Amino acid sequence: MPSRHTFPAYCRALAFASFAVLFSGSALAQWVWVDASGNKVFSDTAPPPGTPEKSILRKPGSSRQAAPASPAPTGTDSAGAQSVDAPKVTGRDEQLEAKKKQAEKQAQEAAQAKKKAEDDRLAAARAGNCERARRAKATMDSGVRIATTNAKGEREIMDDKARAAEVQRIEGVIRSDCAPASVSN
Repeated sequence: MPSRHTFPAYCRALAFASFAVLFSGSALAQWVWVDASGNKVFSDTAPPPGTPEKSILRKPGSSRQAAPASPAPTGTDSAGAQSVDAPKVTGRDEQLEAKKKQAEKQAQEAAQAKKKAEDDRLAAARAGNCERARRAKATMDSGVRIATTNAKGEREIMDDKARAAEVQRIEGVIRSDCAPASVSN
């Protein structure tokens, strides 16, 4: 006893043919042309006015690609047949490369700005140290008695030996921080 849910073979063939006709119409309405910059364009609308006829590769209704009006052979393939110029794909994204270069440039500028800020901060610290060392040296050279606080928190008057050691330390600071900064890369 045959099943009620099976279609006869001719019904299946008819359904398949109707689907093929339905969906083949959109494929036949495809335009293909090469634009002014050499890129292949696929569209369901006609190319812009002024596009040369030789650049139109396919029109709606044609089942295969039309050959350009005057093919320009560029060489032969392995079988010895002539090949036709095709748009070249370089594999490079020029916009992406431009963005990378811009990002690298910005990173270099940021690094230079950071280095300059650090150099400025060090120069300001050196200038401050120099000024304090010069004032301390002037105080030491004036002969005024100087009192210091020891580790126990007691006040002590600086003797000549301690005074000479402090003057030597201050002169070292003056030599290092008051001299012009050395240029380093």
